[in-house]
Amino acid sequence: MKTIIKVTSIILLAITLTNCKKDKTEPAQPLPAQPTSGSLAFDFEAVVGDSTLIFSTETYTNQAGNTFNITKFKYYISNIKLIKQDNSTWSENYSYHIVDHSSSTGSAFTITGVPFDTYKGIEFMIGVDSTHNVSGSQTGALDPTNDLYWSWNQGYIFAKLEGISPQSTASGNKIMYHIGGFSGTNNAIKVISPSFNGATANVSANVTPEIHVKNELLNWLDTPNQMDFSAINVIMMPGANSKKVADNYSSAFTIEHIHN
Repeated sequence: MKTIIKVTSIILLAITLTNCKKDKTEPAQPLPAQPTSGSLAFDFEAVVGDSTLIFSTETYTNQAGNTFNITKFKYYISNIKLIKQDNSTWSENYSYHIVDHSSSTGSAFTITGVPFDTYKGIEFMIGVDSTHNVSGSQTGALDPTNDLYWSWNQGYIFAKLEGISPQSTASGNKIMYHIGGFSGTNNAIKVISPSFNGATANVSANVTPEIHVKNELLNWLDTPNQMDFSAINVIMMPGANSKKVADNYSSAFTIEHIHN
């Protein structure tokens, strides 16, 4: 009898202890960290007036009366800065991108790590800042194999515009505008802020806005400096002519629209 009572007591104690364990509150598990940043896409379109630029086969005319076609058109977009509604800003880290209109996939890119927010404006550089111009050859968009680097000059070509014009006196009637230079009176670095025209880019967990940017080719050749291919057809180094083209293309970029 004592044995039965003892066994029964042990069983009851085990049940009690088990129930006590079940009644204990499990510690709350921490929620997974929520994202705080997203992405922003850019699509650059080269145009001549109201039409998309057509390479090699389409003939255009500049204000100097020169006829020409284009075979290569590429440049650096760098140091991107976004402006928030309260006028504070966010800047992309290591911000260097190549836009290559002569490539079927080279005129669009996406930046990441953009804080969730509503952005009303933008600022970016056409070219490469002085710090990275004197840092030697680098990687990524700044890799010399991207065809935008003067190995002889240890510096970056900000933009390349190449083509053919009957008025050019260069060999093969070529036009070769390789624009660069980051110091002195012929500094070709241009920082521009094309207007959003009242639109906004709303970066969120569910939305990657896309900013469509128009680049007017004729501005590169006409405004404010009229480029005559019979007189200036090859630019292969920093200098006064390189700066003339840079002064022109600083007004070539406009925001066409923004998709949210």
